[in-house]
Amino acid sequence: MEGLLIHAVVRELAGQLPLRSLGWAFPDEGTAALLLEGVGNLVLRYRPPNPIFTVEPGRLEGEARTPFQRLLAARCKGRLLALEQIKLDRVVVLAFEGEKGFVEVAPARLVFELTGRNANLILCDLEGQILGIDRPVTSAINRFRELRPGLPYTPPPPYQKLDPRTLQQEELAPFVGRTLAELARKLDGVGKELSAELARRAQMIPQTPLAAEHLPLIHRVIHSLVEQPGGQAHLSEDLRQAWEEEETEALRKPLREALQRQIKTLQARLQDYQRAIERLEEAQRLRQWGDLLMAYGHTLPPGPVARLPDFFGKTVEIPLEKGLSPIQNAVRYYERAKRLEGSAEKALALIPATEAQIADLEAALRQLEHLSRTELLEQNRKIRIKGPQVGLRFRSPGGFEVWVGRNSKENDFLTRMAHSEDLWFHAQGLPGSHVILRTQGQPAALPDLLYAAQLAAYHSKARGETNVPVDYTPKKHVWRPRKAAPGQVLYTQGKTLFVDAALPEG
Repeated sequence: MEGLLIHAVVRELAGQLPLRSLGWAFPDEGTAALLLEGVGNLVLRYRPPNPIFTVEPGRLEGEARTPFQRLLAARCKGRLLALEQIKLDRVVVLAFEGEKGFVEVAPARLVFELTGRNANLILCDLEGQILGIDRPVTSAINRFRELRPGLPYTPPPPYQKLDPRTLQQEELAPFVGRTLAELARKLDGVGKELSAELARRAQMIPQTPLAAEHLPLIHRVIHSLVEQPGGQAHLSEDLRQAWEEEETEALRKPLREALQRQIKTLQARLQDYQRAIERLEEAQRLRQWGDLLMAYGHTLPPGPVARLPDFFGKTVEIPLEKGLSPIQNAVRYYERAKRLEGSAEKALALIPATEAQIADLEAALRQLEHLSRTELLEQNRKIRIKGPQVGLRFRSPGGFEVWVGRNSKENDFLTRMAHSEDLWFHAQGLPGSHVILRTQGQPAALPDLLYAAQLAAYHSKARGETNVPVDYTPKKHVWRPRKAAPGQVLYTQGKTLFVDAALPEG
């Protein structure tokens, strides 16, 4: 999206600020929509390669799908106070007032970079420190700047271009003899789309050399482009359809992966059954060894190997287990042969049923690709109802998911399943639940920490007490000692919060 098109949206809203925010919606993993009172949705489509910044009437829907979107919904609250575009660059800064109440939300700045394949959305505090970012940028990706939580925000590199908003006709004189396309490249906020619009309005082709008599017309056309840049005013039906397709695919993906896992498991079993049948020859050989040892065992000299003629006159070498008589070795060989024969017999019975299961699952997988969004929603709902949920689940004031184990097995499972950068909480020195604050490396505000600490205190032997110490540390510093029972862990680099052992509000 080009700078002048962004400027038109900023200009449209600037006269109405401040505007009350009615909350966020997230139509897909790369789009955030801020509902503004009396205006509609301010849409920020921030995933590359085609970012969009526009005002859309009506009301868009969608829950937060990523940790960054949950952080965005939790930290960008209150009135929208200001919209600032840096020059006519493809960078917009949104200033939020914050909120006061039971959980105070500090003012924040949201930087939207609509820079094509490098598009990004960055959440900062008032000092410019990055609190969260959709796509971190490391020094290996960009030599000029690094963007990740904890670092100060660095804007894109500065540049020098003509500002079409304040452009005077005299400033066009150096372009006499040069083409219209060359002039367009020197205009701030003008890209390919607006360059073509500039040529259309001037009734010239981009390769036309400019003469002095062209300058008044070009000057007027440039100012008309500033006032009415054209372009897409609202979201296209293509984008709406893309959102629906993306959501449908997101619903289809876990179902597809579950079917593929089942098919892979059954195919592995089928291979095991085939191997069991192939080992029937081995069972035959072991049974023959047992027969020979039973027939000639009383004549064998001591040693690790018995050399005996088989029933066809050929010499056979039979390994003997140390400490066992030939007859005892024969019994062992009979037992091994019986097990192999039993496995083969069971495999023969199971192969047809397994092949039928695989065929049914493959048919279900093909059918899955043709299910509608409504049918996929129903399938996912059935799976959620059927599948048991391990531990209790909560949502912190900042929008982070919180896991609480209810017994030693759940404590062990949840702690093992947590991300290495999630925060682990436990009442200090007391039996109780492991509590996981699912930050995945995102900075957690004090209300989030206190929320998780209260849950850890409440789900411990200290329930009902006041001023209970609760330790917390990143999960990567928590480990289960060798031979320790499930849920028993050690940890380092812990910090301590003092909270009341009561369920947090909300």
